[in-house]
Parts: sequence; structure tokens; C-alpha cells
Amino acid sequence: MLALRRRAEAFHAVGCRLSDHGLERLPLSSRDPGAAGAWPPQSFDRLRIGQAILPPDIERFRAALMHELGSMYHELGWAQQLHLGPLRNTNTRRRQALGADAGTDSIGDFEQARGLASYLDGLDARGRLPRTILYNLNPRDNELFATMAGNYQQGPVRGHVQYGAAWWFLDQADGIRKQLGTLATMGVLSTFLGMLTDSRSFLSYSRHDYFRRVLCSWIGGEVERGRWVVEEPALGRLVERLCHANARDWFGFDER
Repeated sequence: MLALRRRAEAFHAVGCRLSDHGLERLPLSSRDPGAAGAWPPQSFDRLRIGQAILPPDIERFRAALMHELGSMYHELGWAQQLHLGPLRNTNTRRRQALGADAGTDSIGDFEQARGLASYLDGLDARGRLPRTILYNLNPRDNELFATMAGNYQQGPVRGHVQYGAAWWFLDQADGIRKQLGTLATMGVLSTFLGMLTDSRSFLSYSRHDYFRRVLCSWIGGEVERGRWVVEEPALGRLVERLCHANARDWFGFDER
């Protein structure tokens, strides 16, 4: 943890305020797993002689590590992103030829609720839950993630835990509309942070324009169907918040 903290502090010094974890699922843990004793000493002995680590020990270590990282993010004032659900590298032949993460990933069907709840609750119980954004890759989990986010709200931040934008395979018109509908039904749409960007690819910035077009079309459809009775200026302010102002305020960006 000392090495991870030193790297986090180095990034913090140059302005970083956000972390990102891409996982199949969060490990199920006790309310406060703690770092001490999370991995039995014999696990290190097995590693030194080239033996496999027992699955229960791996689960305990992962749980403790995530709790320690979440606590560190809270201390630093960072937000954290949790991208959950991919099944990676499903084609052995392609991986051997091209390497890992070369396009044979898929939507996974991992159990998400209990591990996610134990993680958020463990940090929340200790007053160490950082601002958090939850992203699911399996569309069956839309309602699960939206309702889970609602369990851990706290002031003074509006939307302390967020149900994040449609991600990866779901980042298309139908997936975006479903995510918006779930959030509007199960949560508070007005606090939503809107689209995110994978800054490793310049072309990915175009997804913000794509998102805005889908968002405005979806809102217009809701109004036409009589589900929303809102005046146009209020709708304009909502779109502005979802496309810009909420993220500015939630992250504390200085626009001077």
C-alpha cells in the first residue's frame, strides 16, 4: 500500500483527482476487511516457490486492497470510478497471436449486487466512502446499479454515488436511452454527470456530441408522450446540467 500511496500522491501533485477500476466484479467481503492479515503469510511462501495461491486468499486480498484504496481516495479528496462486468480475452487463439485485450472481450454475467454492497457499505460505515461512479456492462444490471447508487447518498455533494453513463457495448443509442430511462425511474436524473471520455483516443471525444443528440431526442420523446410536463426553459437548464454543469460542480473544476 505504501508504494500505491506514493504513486497516488505523485499523480495528486500534478492535478489528478479521479481513479478508475475495471473489474469483473467486486469481491465479497466483511464490513471492514482491513489490510492487516488480509493475506495469510503462507500465501507469500507459496508464491516464492511457484505454487498457486488459494482462491479464498486471493478474494480476501482483493477485498482488503479495494477497501484500502477507497479509503485513500477519500482521504485525498478523489472520486473513484468502478467499471464492472467485462469477460475478457475469450479467444485463446487470438490472444496467443495478438496479445491480451485485442478485441475478444464480451459482456460477463457475474453476480454484482452483494460484492458491490459490501464494498460501498464497508467504506460508508467508516465514513470513508469517496465520491463514486458505478458503470455496469451487462444491461440486466441497470436497475441493480441505479438502486445501489441510491443507497449511499450523503451531503453536501449532490449525487455522491452516481449511476454512470452507458459504457462499452452499451454506449450506443439504445443503451444510452435505457440508461437514462432507468436513472430517471429509479434515481434522480437531474444530478447525473453525463457522458465520459476515453482520452486515450482522440476520436472518442465525439461521443459527447453523440450523447447530447441522443439525450435531447430522448427528452423530447418523453415530453411528446406526456410523461414530462415541463416548460422549455426548464428543459434547457436540465440539458445544460447533464451535459456540462453537473460534472463541473461534482468534480470541482475551476473554469477561470
